[in-house]
Amino acid sequence: MSPAQQSLIDAAKATAIAYNNKDWTAARNAMTPDFVYDEVATHRKVQGPDDVLAVWKGWATAMPDSKCEFHAAHASGNTVALELTWRGTHTGPMQTPAGEIPATGKSFELRAVQVVELAGDKTKSMRQYFDMATLFQQLGISS
Repeated sequence: MSPAQQSLIDAAKATAIAYNNKDWTAARNAMTPDFVYDEVATHRKVQGPDDVLAVWKGWATAMPDSKCEFHAAHASGNTVALELTWRGTHTGPMQTPAGEIPATGKSFELRAVQVVELAGDKTKSMRQYFDMATLFQQLGISS
């Protein structure tokens, strides 16, 4: 892998690493002002750091120990595909379009893919793919 590709991959990982650390300032600093986050499983698409961070803080409220582990990264042009696994425990209220789901106390392990588009060393957009049915099944939530 070339140093340029590694630099691109490192930039693409920055928002997820910031989420892992619940470092919202670092997350904001890794985004462009017009950053678009498309959470495919929930049908949520938000634009701008404030709205994106509100979504991510919602996940952190529901699962304060949630973190991702990276498995693979593939870079082409200004786009990086990241393969990862999210893990955590549902210990707080989860906000959904259908209403709030109280904490179940159950843990989850969920594979996901993030397709990250960069502008320089900042994330311009991210599409995150994961299986909501698998998450709900692991948490004992009926959809």
